Amino acid sequence: MSNPVRITIYNHKGGVGKTTLTVNIAFALSSLGKSVLVVDSDPQCNLTSYLLADDVVDDLLNHSNDQRGQTIWSALKPIIDNTGSVRLIDLTEIKDLALLPGDIRLSEFEEFLGDSWADGFKRRIGALRATSSISDLISSLAHQRDFDFVFYDTGPNIGPLNRVLLLDSDFFIVPVACDLFSTRALATLGQTIKKWIIDAGTIDAIAPDGAMVLKGRPKFLGYIPQRFKVYGQEMTWEANSYYEKIKSRVYRDVSSVLREIDKKLAPKASVDPVVDKVQDLASLVQVAQREGVAIWDCEASANYGLKKTAKNSFFRIAKHIVRATAD
Repeated sequence: MSNPVRITIYNHKGGVGKTTLTVNIAFALSSLGKSVLVVDSDPQCNLTSYLLADDVVDDLLNHSNDQRGQTIWSALKPIIDNTGSVRLIDLTEIKDLALLPGDIRLSEFEEFLGDSWADGFKRRIGALRATSSISDLISSLAHQRDFDFVFYDTGPNIGPLNRVLLLDSDFFIVPVACDLFSTRALATLGQTIKKWIIDAGTIDAIAPDGAMVLKGRPKFLGYIPQRFKVYGQEMTWEANSYYEKIKSRVYRDVSSVLREIDKKLAPKASVDPVVDKVQDLASLVQVAQREGVAIWDCEASANYGLKKTAKNSFFRIAKHIVRATAD
């Protein structure tokens, strides 16, 4: 049985490229010989739509409520129906990646999780099993196959679903755009995750013996500035000015907040936890999404210089993750 490192690429602000980062980091890790499971845990199903053809996605969604459904909803449905534990499904293979397909019905599960979280404070076993069900599903899948990494793709919100994903993760990475809105969003990000960790600790402390609970101790692995313009080989002046603000705010609003709980959860002030940077890749992102491949493997684009830049960036990120999670 493997014990894969679970990572969430998370920011409650939309438009920061979470899905694109998740997919391409996973592709880079698989190219380094790592076994990777990507979990589409966003009801919008963007990750699934990136990796699979439209007709395949439609077929998955049309049959996800059936007995032989093969989406994350299919696996979790017995929990909602109170008919048993999570149901193991066959993962979808895409090149060197394994995919747990998403489902728009996951929004129904998110509503269910809201009530379950509240009932967890009342020590109700069924509620605790519900909040831990995605974690249980991933553990069961890892029992069948050795994964090195699991990545959760998330929606842009601070809802009940993202809460259980973060609390099941060993690490989280924050993607940011070099703009005003990303800078401001950091102000609430750290406080939100801090509250989730504290609440998870309370539930763990009062849970009945043997009850399934979330780990509840995600470590801040770092942040990734991306989608910025460059002039020559450097960030433009405007992008760099926001990057400097982000660097200071990452410590003030994320690292220092988490270190109030446990100094092991985030780097100290002297460390800039930037994982790496990913510049604006123009139309390459859209082409890669259309082809369902890593950005550097696009066939419809002849922009070899930009593809090489993208590959270098994502491979540096992948190598950073391997090093940082091995400590």
